[in-house]
Amino acid sequence: MSMHMLSLSALSLDTPDIMSRNMEACCNSTENGLDFMSLLDAKPRPVNPIHTHKSFDERSLADLVTPALSPRPRTLETVKSSECLEGMLSPGRSSIGTPRSGQHSFEPHPMVADAWDNLRRSLVYFRGKPVGTIAAMDPTEETLNYNQVFVRDFVPSALAFLMNGESEIVKNFLLKALRLQAWEKRIDNFTLGEGAMPASFKVLHDPVRKNDTLRADFGESAIGRVAPVDSGFWWIILLRAYTKSTGDHSLADMPDCQRGMRLILSLCLAEGFDTFPTLLCADGCCMVDRRMGIYGYPIEIQALFFMSLRFAKTMLKPEGGGKEFIERIDKRLHALSYHIRGYFWLDFQQLNCIYRYKTEEYSHTAVNKFNVIPDSIPDWVFDFMPMRGGYFIGNVSPARMDFRWFLLGNCIAILSSLATPEQAVAIMDLIEERWQDLVGEMPLKISYPALEGHEWRIVTGCDPKNTRWSYHNGGSWPVLLWLLTAACIKTGRPQIARKAIELCEGRLSKDGWPEYYDGKLGRYVGKQARRFQTWSIAGYLVAKMMLEDPSHLGMISLEEDKAMKPLMTRSASWTC
Repeated sequence: MSMHMLSLSALSLDTPDIMSRNMEACCNSTENGLDFMSLLDAKPRPVNPIHTHKSFDERSLADLVTPALSPRPRTLETVKSSECLEGMLSPGRSSIGTPRSGQHSFEPHPMVADAWDNLRRSLVYFRGKPVGTIAAMDPTEETLNYNQVFVRDFVPSALAFLMNGESEIVKNFLLKALRLQAWEKRIDNFTLGEGAMPASFKVLHDPVRKNDTLRADFGESAIGRVAPVDSGFWWIILLRAYTKSTGDHSLADMPDCQRGMRLILSLCLAEGFDTFPTLLCADGCCMVDRRMGIYGYPIEIQALFFMSLRFAKTMLKPEGGGKEFIERIDKRLHALSYHIRGYFWLDFQQLNCIYRYKTEEYSHTAVNKFNVIPDSIPDWVFDFMPMRGGYFIGNVSPARMDFRWFLLGNCIAILSSLATPEQAVAIMDLIEERWQDLVGEMPLKISYPALEGHEWRIVTGCDPKNTRWSYHNGGSWPVLLWLLTAACIKTGRPQIARKAIELCEGRLSKDGWPEYYDGKLGRYVGKQARRFQTWSIAGYLVAKMMLEDPSHLGMISLEEDKAMKPLMTRSASWTC
């Protein structure tokens, strides 16, 4: 067997192999100077032996892949600065845990094969073709809507299949979701916007007529009857991931896909009474799908919005109105990046500034532009904020700042380069500094801290599922592992991801791949958690494959756009 047939992803993270040594070399680097794009400008050099420790940003990704273990017939070429991260294409196949994995001499972790088996069992077929994966396969619990294909839930499954060279199911899913977007969407007597994507869909099999039909849910069946704002964003993100992984631009170039993107953008870029570039949303409109006080401008939606705008810009064609949308995207991206980077960012210095805010300021010279009352700062944030580190807070709106940590929004901010390189480093610093709080014994906290007591009763409406340190109220979600891993690779901190993966490998499979864990440290399987949750399985696989072959990162990451980095001059009276 030729050496290029071996895949680097076949190496186990528990094996002291070449990949581990190379990644550790970049982990022991200097903490600053993390201009991630310079790693793509570096010239390839021999990886054996490594005598000096260099930071991840100083080295090419080619250094991390030994030519003999490359998953391609050719070595990974250095990417020019102008192409940067977007120019990276994911390898065609990863052999980790697949039938081909027996051809290599390294044993993968036993969880990998189990994960692939369970992921394949979750496949949903429509007229003989795979179109997605169901949310969970727990035989001990009532099905409810866990037997449906959710748009956001399918994303990690899709990435796992793309990394394994199985793109057909992703293409089928994208086209089926696009078909459903064209349906008339009515809730009671109200019609949703034309561009709205479904939260989920179910395949109905008729054994008598031997026919399959689709039934979509646009929010009319969801708890709270809230439309999924994030579904359209995830669809665009996945379309771009498919395009980068396969090199097939024909799907994105299809008139139907072009129209689908424009319809989604029409909803998001519509003019109204907004004075901010952020999207105003209802509670429960995203992964946090129950009442949790995220109404307003949640960071998860803003980061996904930013990422989808940047991805759509790379795929839209000027014809058929595309040029107008590209121009509108450019304007919105500049305003959005300025707003989020400036007003959502919190570190020790900024916290001290807010603590000293004056109130009732008037005119354009106001420093406290949202009239936030310093006494409204919760006590916990003063102890939580380390001297080194920072993060994008959960929400900013008039007279209100939600200081809670939400992992998904912060990781997407890193991957989309909504976070500046300095902010990305600070986010990873915070995770390291507050490891017990944000990771604990089972990765990863979806939010921190938990709402308790009177605040929980008022904010959640006494929600019995979102009790303290459970579900979306400070629960620990293994699916988030893939987002953390991607952010770690981009910031040159793979050791953080490796540590989190090792925690998962200690329990996740033994516990039956739960949906989430409860408790301040994430020690207990969630009280209402479904087992054999598909995105818990897929999230682990994606994290594992991405860490073993960092070039997969190119599917879901973007370099910083230097044009979107204006000087932060909030007002003439800025003082702290």
